[in-house]
Amino acid sequence: MKKLLVLFLLLASYSGFAQLADLDRVEPMFWFTKMHNNKLQLLVHGKNIAAKEVSLSYPGVTLQKVNKVENPNYLFLDLQISPQAKAGKFNIAFTQKGKKQLRYVYELKDRDTSANRIQGVSQKDFVYLLMPDRFSNGDLSNDVVKGLQETALNRDSMYYRHGGDLQGLINHLDYLKDLGVTTVWMTPAIENDMRKASYHGYAATDHYKIDPRFGTNALYKQYVETCHAKGLKVIKDVVHNHIGLNHWFYNDLPMRDWLNQWPAYTQTSYRDQPVMDPHASEADKKKMLDGWFVPSMPDLNQRNVYVQNYLTQNHIWWIEYAGIDGLRLDTYPYNDPEFMADWALKLKAEFPHLSVFGETLVNSVAAQAFFTGGNTVNRGFDTHLPGITDAVLKDAIYEGLNGKTGWVDGINRIYATLAQDFLYQDATQNCIFLDNHDMSRFYSVVGEDFDKYKMGMAMLLTMRGIPQMYYGTEILMKNFSAPDGLVRSDFPGGWPSDKVNKFIATGRTAQENEAFNFVKTLANFRKNSLALQNGKLMQYVPEQDVYVYFRFMPGQTNGTVMVIINNSDETKALNTRRFAERMGTATKAKNVLSGKELNNVETLQLAKKSATVLELY
Repeated sequence: MKKLLVLFLLLASYSGFAQLADLDRVEPMFWFTKMHNNKLQLLVHGKNIAAKEVSLSYPGVTLQKVNKVENPNYLFLDLQISPQAKAGKFNIAFTQKGKKQLRYVYELKDRDTSANRIQGVSQKDFVYLLMPDRFSNGDLSNDVVKGLQETALNRDSMYYRHGGDLQGLINHLDYLKDLGVTTVWMTPAIENDMRKASYHGYAATDHYKIDPRFGTNALYKQYVETCHAKGLKVIKDVVHNHIGLNHWFYNDLPMRDWLNQWPAYTQTSYRDQPVMDPHASEADKKKMLDGWFVPSMPDLNQRNVYVQNYLTQNHIWWIEYAGIDGLRLDTYPYNDPEFMADWALKLKAEFPHLSVFGETLVNSVAAQAFFTGGNTVNRGFDTHLPGITDAVLKDAIYEGLNGKTGWVDGINRIYATLAQDFLYQDATQNCIFLDNHDMSRFYSVVGEDFDKYKMGMAMLLTMRGIPQMYYGTEILMKNFSAPDGLVRSDFPGGWPSDKVNKFIATGRTAQENEAFNFVKTLANFRKNSLALQNGKLMQYVPEQDVYVYFRFMPGQTNGTVMVIINNSDETKALNTRRFAERMGTATKAKNVLSGKELNNVETLQLAKKSATVLELY
């Protein structure tokens, strides 16, 4: 009986018996004039909407085609918008003989052509990653929203909502700016109306709506504008691969192949190798790409042209609407490769300065480089993906700090990893990091060793690439990803009831302030160092657990940054004659971390387990 009931409900939702309004939604709900691509495809959803005739009349807007699909509750309208079309509102009419005419008032808005509105992110920047639910609660009134699936607010559990929101983040932008942060990246803020673990943002249930427990679309736009006014940039986290099980269109699919369907539930293998393996079976490749990420996250079929249009237009809409500077692409290797290449081209055409990097949690430099742009020989096409999240360099830094020295082990792993940068078209566009919301925190992985912490942070903030730091690292937040997920703990002081406030110096311990000031010193130095912002990297083979590299502007000595990592348990006297090629005529230096001037750089005294950052002149 239960199976029959489930079958009836599925058929009912697919046959127009679901409790739908006659005109439930039109997406995108509005669009913009003077876009590079003059075509727009509207998704229309409503009870038996396919039975209606569609018409519109507005100068410069042409209804080219009405697409009917398997589910009669959907229409896909192909519009063409001429370059001469002006901002304004017009009716889209849905007419059926003997029925009341339905109308949707559609709006074209003027595109915002302000100079430098969408700035892009580069090596000049320092990215701060946070989870809005766990950072700060600035609006207690939206902690619980009636009508949503999850109404529990429980800060004692890592799997329920804690109440953090957009207003809380806005309230602490000055804290980030003082720290030296230039760019804010938060995990997805769009609606996740899931029964459990709805806080993390990666199970979307409405692509065009900010989750009401975080705020509103208008508040998100205000957040971006406030960041820009303070000289901060914004990265938006987007998910192509999957949605949440409670997504509104999952409950009434436009067509069966809107999702990757299997005879029985099939989970992805999580193995990236079949995507690049010239010897791989098609079955393994299909399982990797089309298998569901987890049972609660249905896998979108990106070979479906309607899905392609929907995702591409949604991302363009958010960028234009809010003025976002960059995108981080979740689970990049799990997406359809050809679609992602086409997507990248279309976004670049609309926003030439937009920055994009893809999450690639893989195990080798070659595997990371395989997904980046310019690798046409091996792929047969260009992905047009500028950069990736450099997990391999992260692992190398951990090995350098925690491992025992060997030919390619210990500190030598860092050197060997960077030596493979020739595989990338431009390694400087990779996002480098030490941890994030999906892995154990950096301070715990190095055994809460403060010397290792400082060495790691020094490398993060002086290495090639775009540095990203996970929230709370600056105050030594710790914990492991398993078994209880405490890596996603609240930032102390972000809630009115918190007993300590680590957003201010008086709320931090002496060591937490030392860590905060260490990060602050290097991050603010970056803002004025051309070598770190735009310079090249030269590294030297480590010797006796000492690793030396330089960031420099070709043809210049002054301003060159010399970084020395002494991973030894002994103090060292480092003779610098070996580095004459890069040090050039420099005879003096400033110690960036201590502020002290060095009048002689022929021999440098290195403390054990230490990082030294010098600006040469």
